[in-house]
Amino acid sequence: MSILDRIKHAIFGEAHAAPATQSSTPSTTSPSLTPGSSAASPTPTTPELTAAASAPAQSSGQQQQANGDVATGVRAGDPVDVETILEAAVKKSGQKLDWRHSIVDLMKALGMNASIEERKELAQELGYSGDVHDSAKMNTFLHKALMKKLSENGGKVPADLLD
Repeated sequence: MSILDRIKHAIFGEAHAAPATQSSTPSTTSPSLTPGSSAASPTPTTPELTAAASAPAQSSGQQQQANGDVATGVRAGDPVDVETILEAAVKKSGQKLDWRHSIVDLMKALGMNASIEERKELAQELGYSGDVHDSAKMNTFLHKALMKKLSENGGKVPADLLD
């Protein structure tokens, strides 16, 4: 999986997983079940989801794009709030990270390797044509290009990060 794909998965995957946690909490109005009784399960264990989980990744992704995420109720066209996801990732990391200005900090917030080798690979994926030995310029390009890519792929990116 490419570096860009791992970043997108970390951001968009987190966004789609959060609502599932909330929706799987049993409600107080649901009937009590005794051992051995049967009722519709509130957790997403429908045959469609079972089939989607065992299907190849590409067809599952195509199905989610066409129908939205069945388990979470998030439609494929719904924007993902990148700022909220990254702020939560920074908080979870326990580090002081400036994801808004630093590609290194953004990658660290997502639990990724932010080494120069990884960033050079990301630069190649994003079409960087400058000097990869000038890491300051490359990092600035990477951050701006990544924000643009996230926006193009359904991410709601703060306007000041798209300039």
